[in-house]
Amino acid sequence: MRRTIRTLALDEVESLVDWAAAEGWNPGLGDAVAFKAADPEGFIGAFVDGEMVAGISAVAYGDDFGFIGLYICRPDRRGEGHGKAVWDAGLARLGDRTIGLDGVVEQQANYRSMGFAPVYRTIRFVGSPDVPAEADSDIHAIRPELMPDVLDYDGRFFPAPRRSFLEHWLRPPHMALAIVKDGVIEGYGVARRCRDGCKIGPLFSNSLDAASRLFAALAGISGPGNVHLDVPETSGQFAARLTSAGLEPGFETARMYRGKAPQLTQSGVFAITTLELG
Repeated sequence: MRRTIRTLALDEVESLVDWAAAEGWNPGLGDAVAFKAADPEGFIGAFVDGEMVAGISAVAYGDDFGFIGLYICRPDRRGEGHGKAVWDAGLARLGDRTIGLDGVVEQQANYRSMGFAPVYRTIRFVGSPDVPAEADSDIHAIRPELMPDVLDYDGRFFPAPRRSFLEHWLRPPHMALAIVKDGVIEGYGVARRCRDGCKIGPLFSNSLDAASRLFAALAGISGPGNVHLDVPETSGQFAARLTSAGLEPGFETARMYRGKAPQLTQSGVFAITTLELG
């Protein structure tokens, strides 16, 4: 058996995202394009006889921070070392950066053994929300003229600049809204179509009230069906509001870092952006 490790092309990233869907992660319908924009060289696959058998994302956000995700081995090729091969390639690519990941419960002990330490749990909330459809004059669609302010605001809650990613993430068909009061952004969020319903992420804001208003607006424009959010345990009051609106907690992950954990305004993170890219 001869194994080749190499960077993935866009269609291969799309295949890796499809594998994530088969694992039950419910990624977005167009995630691959935005993911690839974050770091074109940050997606790695193992190939045997020309077929991809394992993959991983190892996205570098500048020189100091990176994120591991989409770590999947094809079910029929597990136990042959392909997963370990892409894992090693991903870590090697990110070098001495602080590295984050969102680890499923079953793998957390394994990640600990490799130097990753948990910082908080994240819980997936799912359901068809019962929220009032009220006009809110402070909530606006994110248009190009708002982008510089949104990019600055995002830096409070994410460990590194991610302009290339957000320039794709905030554009249609994604639904991106911001709360703007007296010309100042007080929060923003994005909803996108997924295999099942829609997913909201990120949802960043200055307050619980602003987060709740953004959630109601995003849920309202998402249409019928389930809404999914990955909510840090540090946002317990927001989680209680989601439960009151009819959403239920599902599977959980742990945000883990190898290296010094970033110093962020964690109280303003009401839903993370993605489990795959942080």
